[in-house]
Amino acid sequence: MQLLSGPKVRPIPELRFADLPARTRTLTVPTDAGPVPCTVYEPQPQPGTQPPPVFLNLHGGGYVIGHPEQDDHICRYLAANVGCVVVNADYATAPQHPFPTAPRQAYGVWQWLVANAAAQGWDGRRLAVGGHSAGGALAASVARQARDNGTFAPLLQILDYSPTDLAKDPATKRARTDKALINPRYSNIFNNAYVPRIADRLDPLVSPALANDLEGLAPALVITAEYDSLRDETDGFARALAAAGVPVTHQVIKGVDHFFTHHGPVDAAKQALALMAHSLRTVFSDQPR
Repeated sequence: MQLLSGPKVRPIPELRFADLPARTRTLTVPTDAGPVPCTVYEPQPQPGTQPPPVFLNLHGGGYVIGHPEQDDHICRYLAANVGCVVVNADYATAPQHPFPTAPRQAYGVWQWLVANAAAQGWDGRRLAVGGHSAGGALAASVARQARDNGTFAPLLQILDYSPTDLAKDPATKRARTDKALINPRYSNIFNNAYVPRIADRLDPLVSPALANDLEGLAPALVITAEYDSLRDETDGFARALAAAGVPVTHQVIKGVDHFFTHHGPVDAAKQALALMAHSLRTVFSDQPR
């Protein structure tokens, strides 16, 4: 399985943002589903500023490829342009760790941030979560678990070209390009590894678009790619969230396929990253400190 592996892990050079300063360190977060290594990106401190808000980033890879470093450029960009701490979580992947390990770990890291952000020198009341591809669906699972458990909810959930319906036959998903990056073969490999029990694919933590109880979920930024075979399900999820009264910003990025925030086109990738940064700055500035 070569998708998103090997040399494709790193974004194209124009999107690496190596010049953006960020202090990085590692920590391991304990969760009830096992420890989760995380890389922390901290913005350059500014004199007289308040403790920074926190964004939990969840990488993609079809739930089976564990390369959190592929999001290094996104983490650097958000830390520099939002002024937030970014915690990039290396959750456990399938098939060694199938569902529900990943959503349980993602929520466990979220709970740890809620409880420990202040001790880290961060603002524990200004927290958001988001991810790319599979990571976006995990971000949606964090928002759902927080709502259902009555715990502190994200100020924003970001779903970036995410799979939201794993119960649907991948062969029936419509791509708008002849060479879609996420094709039925890859989807079946990912789905069978992550959710081997077919009945579990109806679980809202796996397929958030299939849930019929969306009221009260965290506000969402939903980004989809015009040519992506996952676009239709996540466009539909954005509409369903809005119909349930959830504040939603939904943007379809034209002329791109899945994973474009890593592989380009550069202008489209920067458009999406700027939208993420703007949305985070908005919710963080609106929240009383």
